[in-house]
Amino acid sequence: MAKRAPEPEKRPGFFSQIRSLFRFTREVYGWLPWAQIAILVAGVLVGLILGLLIGGPNVLSLVLWGITGVMIGVLGAMFLMTRLSTKAMYAKIDGMPGASGHVLSTSLGRSWQASDTPVGINPKTQEAVYRAVGRGGIVVVGEGTRGRLTRLVNEERVKAQRVAHGVPVTVLYVGHGEDEVTIADLAKTIKKLPKAIDKATMAAVIRRIESVSQSLSSLPIPKGIDPTKVRAQRPR
Repeated sequence: MAKRAPEPEKRPGFFSQIRSLFRFTREVYGWLPWAQIAILVAGVLVGLILGLLIGGPNVLSLVLWGITGVMIGVLGAMFLMTRLSTKAMYAKIDGMPGASGHVLSTSLGRSWQASDTPVGINPKTQEAVYRAVGRGGIVVVGEGTRGRLTRLVNEERVKAQRVAHGVPVTVLYVGHGEDEVTIADLAKTIKKLPKAIDKATMAAVIRRIESVSQSLSSLPIPKGIDPTKVRAQRPR
């Protein structure tokens, strides 16, 4: 008897995603529901005021403008929740092993290439170094205690300078200390780097670095970040 083909995994619907995103964001920002209600009420009031100014005391006009106000309020409440959900995600992963890799691999866009797997790691302390390559050159990111990261960061910086001569190498440390970048500002800081190489050079640099990089498959990689657990799915 032939085996039945496995049923495709059912993805959560739109409203289910909205509900999950709301719950996730409310865990960090408990005032979110009240802010959304205030935005909704403000939208309705704006719609009614516009209805009075444009159509006068006409019931049909007030109803239509009131509905428009509701739609504006809903859009405003959704926009607020989306913006806060991003900040909530950063607040939850701040300080967790692997947070830098998660941000580099998901938030840099097409102009950069990076992996959530570190290129260097201290198995005992879990200090890790990540690398991103893009139009702004090569970025080496250190995650952990800065003093213990010096050797790992320097090794990766020297390797990058050796295989990509002339390409700028920027070193960033993730943290809250002096001259450090917070996890929330990491992607923004990298994207602001001035363009230093073209796309062809970027592709060549990536090939060179990958050809000399040592495999880290046998090393314990930080498992602190699981995007499905720290970030609710965004509505599509």
